[in-house]
Amino acid sequence: MPHDANFLTDNPELYEQQFPDPDEIAARFVLDLVESFVDTPAAPGRELLDVGCGTGRDAACWARHGWQVTGLDSSPRMVEHAARRCPRGRFSVADMRAFSFDRGFDVITCLDSAFLYCHRNAELVEFLTRCRRHLRPGGLLIAEMRNGAFFLGNTELLDGVREREVRWQGATYRSRTRLWIDHAAQLLRRERIWDLPDRTEPLAQRSAWRLLFPQEIRFLLESTGFEVLALFDEPGPRTDPAWRPGAELTSGVSTALSGDRLHLVARV
Repeated sequence: MPHDANFLTDNPELYEQQFPDPDEIAARFVLDLVESFVDTPAAPGRELLDVGCGTGRDAACWARHGWQVTGLDSSPRMVEHAARRCPRGRFSVADMRAFSFDRGFDVITCLDSAFLYCHRNAELVEFLTRCRRHLRPGGLLIAEMRNGAFFLGNTELLDGVREREVRWQGATYRSRTRLWIDHAAQLLRRERIWDLPDRTEPLAQRSAWRLLFPQEIRFLLESTGFEVLALFDEPGPRTDPAWRPGAELTSGVSTALSGDRLHLVARV
């Protein structure tokens, strides 16, 4: 088994074992948002671009609901897996800050904090500008991410080391994860150390997300040509309790914006 720059994203099956979503909550949450905020009734053949498509499990759900799905991801192995998982979709290896397609989309999604891999202001502006250029008039941008405001006086996710164990292909994979804030760079940094069954030494991997506050997000969206239709902290696919079908997403959401997650719907 390879141990490259990102162990989880280079092993998509293990990724899904580590972060299961058997009820397709994330994908169905997006479908509910689309139906709640579109101006026109659903029509066949609508196109969706999934930025940070990962294993393609969300794309497979959307394709079954009649969407033409395009996905991009920076991990070649994720893209290969997504193409097998969702054969009706189109997938490519691309940088979210530099993608370019010869067609427009009705919806662009950016889930599970992929938005926050743009660490610098210029990168955020470039990504949003590309989204705007690729969205058809009235098109929606739907994003789900960590909320920087959650960490104002809240150390719940920063205290201690979180240990996790997952069984995959008859072997046990153990990880120890710690988070800390890099205040100068406005980043939430993560170190995850793996104990792997075929490796004698632990494998340490590091990553980071930009921490954005709700007002920053509004400013970035409005500055790049979007109208913010909704910004709320819960319910969502990764909140506790999580979103479930039947939740009212136009009025029955929390806009305290103090939770761990933020959910964004914006329109060109």
